[in-house]
Amino acid sequence: MKSATGCLFSMALMIASLNCAYSQVGEPRDLPANQTIMSAASPHEYESVNLSATDLAASREYSTRFPFEHFGDFVRDQREIWSSPARLRFSDSTWLIPAAGISAALFATDRQYSASLPQNPATLGHYRTVSNFGTASLVGAAAGLYLFSYPAHNEHWRETGFLAGEAALNTLVTVEALKYSFRRERPYQDAGGGHFFSGGTSFPSEHAAVAWSVASVITHEYPATLPKLFAYGLASAVSYSRVRGREHFPSDVLVDSALGYMIAQSIFRRRHDVEIGGGPWETPHEFVSEPVMKTPAYMGSPYVPLDSWVYPAMERLAALGYLKTASMGIRPWTRSECARLLGEAAELSPNLDGSPEVQDLFNSLSREFAADSELMSGEQNMHAQIESLYQRSVGIAGTPLTDALHFGQTILNDYGRPYQRGFNTVDGASAWATAGPFVIYVRGEYQHSPSGPAPSQPILNFIGYVDGLPPNAPSIPVASISRFRPLDAYVGINLGNWQLSFGRQSLWWGAADSSSMLYSNNAEPLNKMFRFNRVSPFRFPWILRGLGDVRLDLFIGQLSRQEFINNNGLGGIPVGQYGVSLHPQPFLSGGKISFNLSPNLEFNFSKTTLYGGPGNPLTPKTFFMSTLDLHTSANEPLGDGRSVVDFSYRIPRLRNWLTLYGEGFSEDEVIPLNTAEKSAWQGGLYLARVPRLPRLDLRVEGGFTVPVDFSTCNGCFYHNFQYVNGYTNNGQLIASGIGRAAQGEGASANYWLSATKKIGITMRHRKIDQQFLPQGGSQTDMSMNSDLLTASGFRFTSTLQYERWFIPLVAAAPQSNITASFQFSFWPHVRAH
Repeated sequence: MKSATGCLFSMALMIASLNCAYSQVGEPRDLPANQTIMSAASPHEYESVNLSATDLAASREYSTRFPFEHFGDFVRDQREIWSSPARLRFSDSTWLIPAAGISAALFATDRQYSASLPQNPATLGHYRTVSNFGTASLVGAAAGLYLFSYPAHNEHWRETGFLAGEAALNTLVTVEALKYSFRRERPYQDAGGGHFFSGGTSFPSEHAAVAWSVASVITHEYPATLPKLFAYGLASAVSYSRVRGREHFPSDVLVDSALGYMIAQSIFRRRHDVEIGGGPWETPHEFVSEPVMKTPAYMGSPYVPLDSWVYPAMERLAALGYLKTASMGIRPWTRSECARLLGEAAELSPNLDGSPEVQDLFNSLSREFAADSELMSGEQNMHAQIESLYQRSVGIAGTPLTDALHFGQTILNDYGRPYQRGFNTVDGASAWATAGPFVIYVRGEYQHSPSGPAPSQPILNFIGYVDGLPPNAPSIPVASISRFRPLDAYVGINLGNWQLSFGRQSLWWGAADSSSMLYSNNAEPLNKMFRFNRVSPFRFPWILRGLGDVRLDLFIGQLSRQEFINNNGLGGIPVGQYGVSLHPQPFLSGGKISFNLSPNLEFNFSKTTLYGGPGNPLTPKTFFMSTLDLHTSANEPLGDGRSVVDFSYRIPRLRNWLTLYGEGFSEDEVIPLNTAEKSAWQGGLYLARVPRLPRLDLRVEGGFTVPVDFSTCNGCFYHNFQYVNGYTNNGQLIASGIGRAAQGEGASANYWLSATKKIGITMRHRKIDQQFLPQGGSQTDMSMNSDLLTASGFRFTSTLQYERWFIPLVAAAPQSNITASFQFSFWPHVRAH
């Protein structure tokens, strides 16, 4: 993999450099005197450079010269290609980094994907024939245009054929040199490992490169729809066939298609005569250099952490009717999105003045995002900041619950931090930096928790039975933990309000406060998550505008500590070993779309699928089928799907204080509304301001994961017969605080001393179904908490909780514990610019 990374970096440099080299207009040192160039002030239009009649005539005769007369041009082209890394610009990273990220993802999945392809010799032969025919057709079309241009006296045909040939020749020479330098094995060699520097000729793919170089010249000489369909269609067929024929890996054809396209672009822009026809060809560098790329829509911004004081304050301001387009069902939000929402509230400033509580919320949030608001007016986005430093101590007296998948949790929605009876600590820090469209965010912490007792044999027997695990699970005490752990740590780029980010990232999908049935921060963030998020809302065109303000959030990430997989589904034997993580680990992907149908109604759909792992590789096929909610093929499982529909509604006449919300959850169904009786549900109401007590809010929630009419379920939610470790990451339930096969309800109230200071009380009760757990179980919590943020940036957070639980399988008598936690944080306001 290290060699693949190095090769990817080298190819990325060359592709970026080619774009850089040939987007530098007005450099005549290596160009013939007859050159016409693109106006730097208007990259979408060609502009003459006051060439004389003699020069224009020479330009038209360029493609009619004898081949040997172009030898010097070919040498200059090759010199420009191989020396292009010296002309890289920082702004090229705006498009290069996403392209390199996609290539890296293909490198990571090349082996699994190629291994999943059919290996029938006849099928492979058909695909190879298609790729040869497609390449020959494109080359033949270009050659035919050149040859027939003489009897037809058609200068446009002649130039098209000649430039296509020139691009193909330069591409072929470059690719062959790279092929024998990288020496990557082909998919049919050495068990399909795809190793570099091992005597192969797989990377790059000359068929794909030549096809795309010729196709690109044709489509820009003749930019109408039919030529584009013909040329790009054939080039795509060539690339696809080279992969399906097991001649190349997906990364081979992607990288070399881009290389062929860029080389063709360089030839076209240096040689094309604009007076005989054709269209403009904008480089990626010119695209990212346009003025629109310097607007807030192309400025990177870090996500606000889910445990920030900002979300309760923003939610209260939204519930009071001042944030019209806030998507409460998709969090976290970027700092720039928070600033945009506050801009909405600022438009209602006359109304803000009438309520001291609302004005306090608005002023405090405006101070927090003042620098982000300044970016909206065009300030350069080049910042760095230490976001927070914090220390938390948690003492637990008594026996806590630590397994939400089977019994329950004493501490919920805490990023999967470990805890046991005794003294637990967390010491952490977070920081971020932005540069134009780029953002980097790092949050890490040192975690400590004491050891715990080993589970009893009845507990192990129960877990093995309900999860379908192999027998004879070892009874091992919980070891003491002292470790450094990254939480949210990612890099990202924002392109037109679509932020692409990669790394460890937390999500919260749902309007409820104590529980999200599909995705929350109850477990630690996924490894290697790639997220594609519309950070601010948009509207569909035409009659679809009635769907209101829309947001979209997509991700795919890799789980950790999944130990067993059953590729035969129900009735099969799980593959794996206790205490040993699967290799590779399965993936979890998901998507959520949010519709703000009106300022008072938000309606959302979301879905996740768990797939991958040994014997069930992550491939474009499994990814595509899971996206379409197709989880079986030929009686073989392809993944474990879940879907949710949720809403929040501010009652118009009472919107100054009352919001209702609900959430439905189903396993392997398109949406829960189709099978309401077989789905899990939760709902709640939020009073942002209790009548006559404007500083007090109240929240009541309740739900169940025991369906009304689904007797065979028996704990099926958050479990699957294929992925027998369940809907977990690193052993923790990813979603609902209600847990598996239980019903729960809770209430909380906060008294807001100010927008950044509040004290509260919370009550929670759960009851585990006896059909799932022999003799069932119950859990009751009561807690008092405070959250105080001073003007100087010091934050003090404390919780005192009493819990009583009785689960006969775990303990013969009722148990109780007291949890006390105190966290000291510092949130500096100073930024480096």
